[in-house]
Amino acid sequence: MKETILLVDDEKEIVRLMEIYLRNEGYNLLTASDGLEALELLELHPVHLIILDVMMPKLDGLEACMRIREERDTPIIMLSAKSEDMDKISGLSIGADDYVTKPFNPLELLARVKSQLRRYNRYINNTQAPAPDEIVIDDLVIYTAMHRVTVDQREIKLTPREFEVLKLLALHRGIVLSMDKIYEEVWKEPYIESKNTVMVHIRRLREKIELNPQNPRYIKTVWGIGYKIEVQ
Repeated sequence: MKETILLVDDEKEIVRLMEIYLRNEGYNLLTASDGLEALELLELHPVHLIILDVMMPKLDGLEACMRIREERDTPIIMLSAKSEDMDKISGLSIGADDYVTKPFNPLELLARVKSQLRRYNRYINNTQAPAPDEIVIDDLVIYTAMHRVTVDQREIKLTPREFEVLKLLALHRGIVLSMDKIYEEVWKEPYIESKNTVMVHIRRLREKIELNPQNPRYIKTVWGIGYKIEVQ
């Protein structure tokens, strides 16, 4: 059974066109015309990749992407009629994995869908080395077997990749890990201009586990090198 793709776009012509290409490749397809409808579908169905238009009624694609990233690491490809660099930066900095401008070649979008699904499946299927059941760093506790994190006994909701980044830093306490090292260990592929991806995940982690993300207690930045968790 092929993966399920959620296509979110209020342009019916694009939906009909991509439905033909995606179904011909054997993918299951769900469609939504705005961000709110997309969020509802994600609660009801397992989805392996999301194609998300930027300009939509009710809830636009950028806001929808941010909400999705609070809970899921599902690959997201953003669509937009605007091609300015700032639009691309805005889309990718909130957690999107790829960006395609309209009008686009359906075969190009299909190729990007396949590429993102290959990357995500490698990440999901990768077997991790055994880790301690619990990693305790002051009030921060990482339950590796249960993929659970608490700070001061308060449970913190992390996406799978956020959890893997935090666990990696915790397992290497006192060691500075470069952004390329973090990317290659967590994403399981070569680091090629993926600096922004690591920075976004570190920022979101700090927002979730730090009392003051601007003055972090746990995840320290070593300027020009990378990140580390200090040995307490």
